[in-house]
Amino acid sequence: MEYVKLGNTDIKVSRVCLGGMSFGKPSQDFHEWTLNMDETQAIVNHALDIGINFFDTANSYSHGSAEEYLGSALKKSAKRQDVVLATKVFFNEGKLSKEAIIRECDLSLKRLDTDYIDLYIIHRFDYSTPIEETMETLHQLVKCGKVRALGASAMYGYQFHNMQICAERNSLTLFSSMQNHYNLLYREDERDMIPVCKQYKVSLTPYSPLAAGRLARLNWSADTKRSLTDRTAKAKYDATEAQDYEIVKRVNEVATKCGATMSQVALAWLYAKGVASPVVGATKAHYLDDAAKASEITLTNDDIAALEEMYLPHKVVSAL
Repeated sequence: MEYVKLGNTDIKVSRVCLGGMSFGKPSQDFHEWTLNMDETQAIVNHALDIGINFFDTANSYSHGSAEEYLGSALKKSAKRQDVVLATKVFFNEGKLSKEAIIRECDLSLKRLDTDYIDLYIIHRFDYSTPIEETMETLHQLVKCGKVRALGASAMYGYQFHNMQICAERNSLTLFSSMQNHYNLLYREDERDMIPVCKQYKVSLTPYSPLAAGRLARLNWSADTKRSLTDRTAKAKYDATEAQDYEIVKRVNEVATKCGATMSQVALAWLYAKGVASPVVGATKAHYLDDAAKASEITLTNDDIAALEEMYLPHKVVSAL
């Protein structure tokens, strides 16, 4: 496993981040396909065995139980200083207000059963709270030791830029990572967000790097519980199936040429675009084994051109 520094911090993360949205108690109003406590423990153990040290979750995943499952699994199998633990705040009462951030950070610490969070991520942009209030509160969490570094997630590039400027002007902690929606089927952040991240040396840790499995197989849909019940993924991708399936076929062609799997090619493309550590959600151990080998694949310029050739602009589905 390779490791890279997270932004301008001294935190080293594995080139694959294990996403925790697959963990927690199943529910019809969130996800029905999540793993139970024992299954979560097994996946986390395997991730640790192959060198993954970067784990991502959120206060809203499975109504908080995802944090509980991940925290419990890591407590049993790893030394706290050996792992990088990320969680998020926004989809809660008060969104990114001072009161909400302080409350939700403390609740996340309790559920994760830890004294500090390595990377605290704002899940979206809050239109209802002044940027200064949010950035000052996040800075105070860093100063008091509850948080080591700050990250952001899907929003518009100008919003992220304004938040970084606010931090700069007021001598506050800047964001070190951006967990944006980015894959071969959704590349809208190449217009503004990614250039802003490069300007500030912010690490890209995109979610949905395999487009909820659509870049990992030739069949657009699969006969799995997730594929059948994941309404969020359907909303993101199915409206553009006709144009995007041509990209899926191109991924398969490049994978065949390279002697690799489709998911490895999709992840290798992200690495070629400068991504530090994509967030991979895995419900089976072999999915992680597959992802861990992707950084060993070097795509040629012709491969990259072939993968990108069929892309057409998409409606923004993540920043709102």
